[in-house]
Amino acid sequence: MPELPEVEVVRRGLANWVAGRTVAGVQVLHPRAVRRQPAGPADFAARLTGTTLGSAQRRGKYLWVPLSGAGTGFSLLGHLGMSGQLLVQDPTVPDETHLRVRLRFTDGGRELRFVDQRTFGGLAVEEAEDGDPEGTPVSLAHIARDPLDPRFDDAAFVAALRARRTTVKRALLDQTLISGVGNIYADEALWRSRLHYDRPTGSLTRPQAAVLLAHARDVMTAALAVGGTSFDSLYVNVNGESGYFSRDLDAYGREHEPCRRCGTPIRRAAWMNRSSYFCPRCQRVPRARSGG
Repeated sequence: MPELPEVEVVRRGLANWVAGRTVAGVQVLHPRAVRRQPAGPADFAARLTGTTLGSAQRRGKYLWVPLSGAGTGFSLLGHLGMSGQLLVQDPTVPDETHLRVRLRFTDGGRELRFVDQRTFGGLAVEEAEDGDPEGTPVSLAHIARDPLDPRFDDAAFVAALRARRTTVKRALLDQTLISGVGNIYADEALWRSRLHYDRPTGSLTRPQAAVLLAHARDVMTAALAVGGTSFDSLYVNVNGESGYFSRDLDAYGREHEPCRRCGTPIRRAAWMNRSSYFCPRCQRVPRARSGG
């Protein structure tokens, strides 16, 4: 699933290509793509048509575009799910096999297409928080800011992390504590911090928690610089291009390959219906759980 860097790459593309453009028409080709619209596809299309799109915003893995004109007080919310793509295409380009939603604009230029092979993602027009200049959809109010947000409070995060009665990777994936960190970048940040994924959060010192946050921020910044992480053709930016950070991963997906610090083979362990990749030498199993 796309994580913060991948979604940020898409956000930047939307900000560049669709901000300030007015929607001339909306075509919903698969109702599941707008299943989060309570009144259905016709309502989704009607609420978007005639609106002008603002600058794309993001919180964690969620994207939204504030609407003005007929849609004042609303935003277009999008989630990519496992395979969603927001593509900016010339109208003459043939439809993609899994095209779900099309937005045409009054200027007759490139159209915005939502393509989703597995249809786990989706779009919706949702009411924005009252008075919020960013037009944040109401449903995202509970989601924490992410480490790349200039308003992210490092000290508050460190305190909240150490106060949680959980393990460190579970905490990193808790979107009410810190958003945008998914399985890939959690494993990478933990490897860089030399912390085992099952380390209790209460056992972390403040400096250790601060270092973990710094590494999470650094690894996502590095991924963002090369377009994110693409393991297959499903994650692309708005121009259909893949990211290249998979070449630089130190832990995730490197089972049996030597740790780049100590040479010990990287291990993969089943974890919450997912996988955790770690170095058994650099990231020691917590003592309390070593016999389990």
